[in-house]
Amino acid sequence: MATLLTPARTARPAQLLRLFLGILLPLLIVGYIGEDVLERPRFAFETPLLQSIHHLATPALDHLAVGLSTIGGFAVIAPLSALILAALWWTFRRLALFWGLSVAGAAALNLMMKLAFHRPRPELWPRLVQESGAGFPSGHSMYSMAFVLALTLLLWRTPWRWPALVLGLIFTLGVGLSRLYLGVHYPTDVLAGWLSGLAWVLGVYSLLRGRGLLNGQGRQRQGAA
Repeated sequence: MATLLTPARTARPAQLLRLFLGILLPLLIVGYIGEDVLERPRFAFETPLLQSIHHLATPALDHLAVGLSTIGGFAVIAPLSALILAALWWTFRRLALFWGLSVAGAAALNLMMKLAFHRPRPELWPRLVQESGAGFPSGHSMYSMAFVLALTLLLWRTPWRWPALVLGLIFTLGVGLSRLYLGVHYPTDVLAGWLSGLAWVLGVYSLLRGRGLLNGQGRQRQGAA
């Protein structure tokens, strides 16, 4: 099975670019947003943008938004992630480590960030779905980004990498937009969720790769020496 465990020599400029664009820059943006979230309840553009999106509402879009929100939520992502983790654990232990840290770690990070910022959700119109708890950052956006990016990295050295990347990005974008359409998040909640998920998974990947845990075949079936 050709995966990210397949040996690959990456040029240092490419590594630095990945670290800057995929980890450092997203974290700087999230930090900037988070600082302002702590100082005031919302950015000036957020309410008008949400209201503009709400004016586009139709019954068909209602069903689509609820469906995407359901599929991209913890209730679906978590069991699916657990199944993938179990499959990897029985075949490629190092991949299982990467997958578990990426997806479960993103969920734990999201919970800690929600507790730290404790941002109220918007209350602009009657919602089609009921949500409780803090809104920053969007858990749906963060879960879907972490899931899609980790899966894409698993498949990166296979013919499935581009379908996984393209379809995954469309799915992640759809999930985030559905949260805005449903009025359960501010735009910066969704943006911070996407960027946090991106930085977290690439951070895990870079850390494990730097320690040599994602080099070589690493195939370790249960019971193997």
